[in-house]
Amino acid sequence: MTDNRYKDFAEPGSSGPESQKRRCSLEDFYRIKMLPPYLFAEINAIKAAARARGEDIIDFGMGNPDLPTPQHIIDKLTETVQDPRTHRYSASRGIPGLRRALAAYYDRRFGVGLDPEDEVIVTIGSKEGLANLAQAITGPGDVILSPEPCYPIHSYGFAIAGAEIRKIPVGPDLDFMQQLDKAVSAAGPAPKALILNYPSNPTAQVVDLDFYREIVAYARARDIYILSDLAYAEIYFGDPPPSILQVEGARDIAVEFTSMSKTYSMAGWRIGFAAGNRKLLAALARVKSYLDYGAFTPIQVAAVAALNGPQDCVEETRATYKRRRDVMVESMGRAGWEIPSPAATMFVWAPLPARFAAGGSMEFAKQLLAEAQVAVSPGIGFGEHGEGYVRMALVENEQRIRQAARNVRKFLER
Repeated sequence: MTDNRYKDFAEPGSSGPESQKRRCSLEDFYRIKMLPPYLFAEINAIKAAARARGEDIIDFGMGNPDLPTPQHIIDKLTETVQDPRTHRYSASRGIPGLRRALAAYYDRRFGVGLDPEDEVIVTIGSKEGLANLAQAITGPGDVILSPEPCYPIHSYGFAIAGAEIRKIPVGPDLDFMQQLDKAVSAAGPAPKALILNYPSNPTAQVVDLDFYREIVAYARARDIYILSDLAYAEIYFGDPPPSILQVEGARDIAVEFTSMSKTYSMAGWRIGFAAGNRKLLAALARVKSYLDYGAFTPIQVAAVAALNGPQDCVEETRATYKRRRDVMVESMGRAGWEIPSPAATMFVWAPLPARFAAGGSMEFAKQLLAEAQVAVSPGIGFGEHGEGYVRMALVENEQRIRQAARNVRKFLER
């Protein structure tokens, strides 16, 4: 029996489930229209279905650290959480002790002196910091320069804020400064900010201090802010990566984001930082004051213990990723898949085997998952200039990496 009690409130011409679907379309929402479909969702769905069937999937898809958080950090969290006073609202900008700890880290690691009062902010992970800074400093019509391929938040955080994204293609055969100059000179409004990410996710590319000097000089001459993501500063296998804040004058235009996620295997704890230009940080602090009360205080206290405590755990983490990198490159090479050895990060950026190149990275990733039970991230998910590659995260142990290589060898032989 039909319930007609609310028939007078129905929209004209609407009835049944199909009209409900139309009215509930995500395309009705202004900001959602700016976001393309999440290209990793299809791979994730196939992966979930395979696991539901009982298949053993070796998962290199997500950069989700499998190493445990060091025990002394956990102990500090456990100790602090016993105090009920720490269960109250925290500070949006971060507790003073944690801001001082980050400033001390910059001093000993990079020789950069920061004022913890107005040159450091604690964020709920670097991803939140980037997204909220985007909301703070950009709006419709502003132009942001973003490298591609890139970690999605680097460009889409600003797209959500209403900015226009002007892409800078990056790759081993491209001159960055030449591509940057071409993007800056393109028709339309002058760019407001440039996003950098070295060591890079997904490409694992590293740069030296001379690169930053050239970038800072170029951006200062054109009144362009620089937003640098240094999340992988401590996951390196050669020379330690520099900070852009080491360059004289960088703090006039630059903010740098760092994170506890990979360095201390604290991804789920959601602790990161923004440091550098006072004006940009003040804008970020203003937005955050309306949106959050900061991370849970015991987590922040534990982060102080991480930064100020013994750092042998960081060296062990770095050594673990190096061993896994070496096993990945060597075993996949023997399987018939030549992969460059990355100098930093927890990722391998692998060109598709030649005979799969025409099909594209998404199709290759789907075949690899279905036939070799190995999950990877298709390069196209990091932007059109990521096509032709897949990203593999070093989040499985060496035995599992070798098993993956054996599966890949059989797949390639077929």
